[in-house]
Amino acid sequence: MRGPRRPLGRRRGTLGALLATALAAHLLLTTPAASAPPAPVDGEVTDAAGFPTLPSATTSSTDRAAGPAGPVGPVRNEAGLADHRPDSAAEIAQRVRGEHLAERLVDRTTGEGAMRHLEELQRIAEKHDGNRAAGTDGYDAAARYVGELLDEAGYEVTYQEFDFSYREALTERLSVRTPTDRDIEVRAMSYTASSPEGGTTAELTEVRAGGAGAPAAERRTGITEDVAAAGGAGCAPSDFGPEVEGRIALIERGLCTFAEKQANAADAGAVGVLIYDNEDGTGPLGGTLGDPAAGRLPTGGISRADGRALSEALDAGETVTVDMELRELAEDRRTLNVIAETPGGDPDTVVMAGAHLDSVLDGSGMNDNGSGTAGVLETALRFAEAARVDSREPGHGNTVRFAFWGAEELGLLGAEHYVAELDQPERDRIELYLNFDMIASPNYGLFVYDGDGSEGISAPGPEGSAQIEHAITAFLDDRGEQPRPTAFNGRSDYGPFIDAGIPAGGTFTGAEGVKTAEQAELWGGEVGAPYDPCYHRACDDLDNISAEALDVNTRVIAHLVGGYAWDTGSLSETVPEPRAGRAATVDQGGPHQPAAHRLDR
Repeated sequence: MRGPRRPLGRRRGTLGALLATALAAHLLLTTPAASAPPAPVDGEVTDAAGFPTLPSATTSSTDRAAGPAGPVGPVRNEAGLADHRPDSAAEIAQRVRGEHLAERLVDRTTGEGAMRHLEELQRIAEKHDGNRAAGTDGYDAAARYVGELLDEAGYEVTYQEFDFSYREALTERLSVRTPTDRDIEVRAMSYTASSPEGGTTAELTEVRAGGAGAPAAERRTGITEDVAAAGGAGCAPSDFGPEVEGRIALIERGLCTFAEKQANAADAGAVGVLIYDNEDGTGPLGGTLGDPAAGRLPTGGISRADGRALSEALDAGETVTVDMELRELAEDRRTLNVIAETPGGDPDTVVMAGAHLDSVLDGSGMNDNGSGTAGVLETALRFAEAARVDSREPGHGNTVRFAFWGAEELGLLGAEHYVAELDQPERDRIELYLNFDMIASPNYGLFVYDGDGSEGISAPGPEGSAQIEHAITAFLDDRGEQPRPTAFNGRSDYGPFIDAGIPAGGTFTGAEGVKTAEQAELWGGEVGAPYDPCYHRACDDLDNISAEALDVNTRVIAHLVGGYAWDTGSLSETVPEPRAGRAATVDQGGPHQPAAHRLDR
């Protein structure tokens, strides 16, 4: 197998000549001075199991973050490649050191090592009601496990606490009363308003894009042209006619948030909302309204099959009456992010990599997102060894910061809190953020966030995001893999970073989206089946992990961290034009397909 490639790397011969120049100039031995470490965590003690107890008050790191990305200045040459070259022998040396560190780290960082962390996360979940959801004992135990390992490896570990509105479904019941009795599996949207005790019985009416007159024959699977032209079912107040008042609104998923559909239904006088999936799947649609204040009506998700069956009954002129009860526990709780930073490195150039640590309440969350957590954690531990992070002369030039986010499943709350707490100088120091969410789906695709927006499935990210996409794609290409883009729409923990103008990128292997025949030709697997059939379900356990995908993506993390730990100059280089003709193999949605992070926009 061919060796790894540095971010935006060049031919080794060219770099070898440049390195010789650097050696001749006697500049290769310069090493950035170690920076002052972050403040220690107040009141940290060790429990009987050897884990640090979680602090009782918010503690923060010194939040050194890396310098701003440079402009994308150089133009392409006739070959479509950047004309930029490092400006000095010192820059050349930094780049070569990054390449060598990346190569060593890729060799040492494996899916097998990441799998050991997944096994421990599974054991933690099994000891704590089967999950690692934010605000639960299972999450706290997972945070202690991660924090303890990183502390022992030599990182400065901070537990950043924040308060949030904890939600847990108490009752999820949906029964059709007319024209025939039957039960339907339903899932309460997070932050839903609760039904009255005993539930609500009401007639059902469907809300379509363009209003009640939209013909059913035009509605097809997924986000279709007719839906897009009308703005998405339930996305405009004009979609809701007077027939909605006093009824439960049935709405197809797509193109605006669940919260917007629900709010429009509430304004029209509906007494509840059922949103059905626009993709075939294995269970009811899960989602969130995004904010505790958003819940105005009892709002639940059902599968596409169940939604279409109800829709067809209404189209046939049947009176469909349903009995729906959705009740949710709501209380304020405290959770935390785990942040680990190298004691040394340039404090004005911070490289970040992260993954969300929490699962949903329904299961142990091995793929979502034990896989990303395990890959980032294993990389951090191997980086500590290879780069000697606890040495007075560490083997890395930049500050490297790893983050394990809490409460992502409730709307990216941990990452949003982290970025919101940074002042502008701290944000400006962050060169880039790398995100890894669901990287071992059993029916996987190899997807890279579309940082340059070239596929037309999402807007371009901040300058530097295209370069990160290119770096990942080039590395995978060099290893004989066939990556494809996925939407870069802010629906995972990188969202708050790109909103703050920080370049970002990462990989993803698919959620509830369905694998196409063209994708199966690239990666194998089952055509017409979800990438992850256990997405947000109890079966998302160790049997739901692709060891092959885990290994590939863990090495991606290692390659990026190793290279950027010395050199981020590639973020200002121009990248080749993207390859064309890949539409049939591009993932249209990104994490939590389609185009959604359960907020569904």
